[in-house]
Amino acid sequence: MTALDNLLLLALLTVLLLLAGRRLSSLGWYLTILFGAQFAGLLMMGALGYGAPPVPSSLHIGVMGQVMQWRFDALSWLFALITVGAGLTSSWYLAGDWGRHYRQRGGNLWLLQLALAVNVFSMLLLLASGDLLSLFIGWELVSWSAFLLMALNGADAMRAALRYITYAMAGAMAMMAGLGLVLHTAGSLQYADLAAAVPTLSSPQLWGLILLFGMGFGVKMGLLPLHLWQARAYSETPGPGASFLGAVSTRMGLWGLILVLVQLVGLVPIADLAIPYTFLDARELLMWVAALTIILPTYTALRQNDARMLLAWHGIGQGGYMLLGVLMGDAMGSAGGLMHAFNYATYQAPLFMAVYAVRYRTGTSDLNRLGGLVTRMPLSFLVMLVGIIGLAGLPPMNGFVSKWLIYRGLINDGQPLLFIAAVVGTFGTILSVYKLIHNTFLGQLRLEHVEVREAPWSMTVPMLLLSAVVFVTGYLPGLVLDWVAAAQQAVGLPVLVHTLGGVESPLGSLDMIWVSSLMFAGFGIGALLFYAGGNRSKAVHQLDNYAGGHFLSADVRYQYSDHFYAGLMRHIGPLYRNSFQWLEGALGTTVETLGAAMRAFYRQHHPAIYLLAVTTAGLIWVIL
Repeated sequence: MTALDNLLLLALLTVLLLLAGRRLSSLGWYLTILFGAQFAGLLMMGALGYGAPPVPSSLHIGVMGQVMQWRFDALSWLFALITVGAGLTSSWYLAGDWGRHYRQRGGNLWLLQLALAVNVFSMLLLLASGDLLSLFIGWELVSWSAFLLMALNGADAMRAALRYITYAMAGAMAMMAGLGLVLHTAGSLQYADLAAAVPTLSSPQLWGLILLFGMGFGVKMGLLPLHLWQARAYSETPGPGASFLGAVSTRMGLWGLILVLVQLVGLVPIADLAIPYTFLDARELLMWVAALTIILPTYTALRQNDARMLLAWHGIGQGGYMLLGVLMGDAMGSAGGLMHAFNYATYQAPLFMAVYAVRYRTGTSDLNRLGGLVTRMPLSFLVMLVGIIGLAGLPPMNGFVSKWLIYRGLINDGQPLLFIAAVVGTFGTILSVYKLIHNTFLGQLRLEHVEVREAPWSMTVPMLLLSAVVFVTGYLPGLVLDWVAAAQQAVGLPVLVHTLGGVESPLGSLDMIWVSSLMFAGFGIGALLFYAGGNRSKAVHQLDNYAGGHFLSADVRYQYSDHFYAGLMRHIGPLYRNSFQWLEGALGTTVETLGAAMRAFYRQHHPAIYLLAVTTAGLIWVIL
């Protein structure tokens, strides 16, 4: 057995233990230990560094003349590291007090743990796929296991999960049509045969591959206009499940797009597909889809008053940065896109955990009903502070490095409009994450939260560990860029030459060791001047406040976090209602109409006859 076989077997045994050990009192901690063993197995497999051959599996299965096989290359390894790391920290979070509280409120803790284990196993199986048939099977397993995790939180969660699976089924049908097209043109579903057949494909066939696989993977990734399921589905998922899905599940779509469009088809043939009557080609069209995915969901996040929805909408927008970077196809931009997938997971997961820690103690994630919790929950505040700095793409956290690489790549590529779009998205991100931390932790403490305490250690430790990763990989980005360079080489992209502190290149240099050290030196000098210069500050109780030259005591309620950015919303609101909301409504109506048609189809007296007819027609199309 190979190292990949051992990893997949361990992931499967984790699922089987959950099935067999339902009544074990410490099942959550066993799950955490097993995820830790999977993480150690990944590290022992080796980082699959630059030039390392893929790790094969000894398992091969023949199906209708097609051979299914599995292997891990450097790209698979990078996304597997994110997957298992997110599973480890999420299971740790739910193993203690949060899990007991969830069970006391009537939640099925065992089913939540099982769903988490099934998700990790399905994603590893998908990432290990060595041909398009095993990829499709893994893709469906990932879709349905995510549905199980989403649907555990009551009626609202079930409605959101059903909306997700409707989109997922539409994407799966597009991918199935893409498989038929590949089988017809390449004669096989093997990766190598598709790559060899690409030069012989006509423009309509190449467009078909791009659109079909783009739709299939774009649904999971939440690309516009296929994103309308994601925010509600993730925000309704139980706490650690939302942390896991928000960190990694959507990135399976990015992995699929990189595999098919970059590694197998190639960016050069895609760029050669000109769009008639426009100045765009197919690659630039995808880049603008990514840019719009950055902007529109980000400013939708700005409108949210529920912290979970705010973060879930940002998850859509951040995916746009990743795809935009990868589609540039150069060393710097593609490294930024791949690195951003890792960085995003490291700060999105603890941000969700911090929000659920606040919800655990206060009973709400409504930003209009919070405030002033910094002295009551200082560790959760620190986690959120580190996370929002990373999400906003500011130094010294790791999000700054990946976004800087993307910005620099756009400038070097001569794409000023896309650069402006990316910066506009970052500006919206800064506004909304400030709203998140201000309305949760800053300002005046509410009377009902005077007795609130910090979250238990079983919840704070995984949050703090992830926050440490955000800082360390921001201070020393070369640690992650080693893995990113190996992934670039595995998919045929130019490899970024880098240092431990960042990048040294004639096209742009960045040394985060110097940047971060200078920042901390500046803060230190400022603190020294403040405290040594007399420290003329007046301490007041947190229930008191100060505004407009007057002290406001606790009997005067002054909570200005309510409806934050109300003035800005008056300007954004009409644009949102007249364009984006109209588009959302139109797409939602279309999906509901298709769903009603599907229900009517399956309620016929002889649905099998119609299904057989459709299947027969599809097979005839593939054969001919």
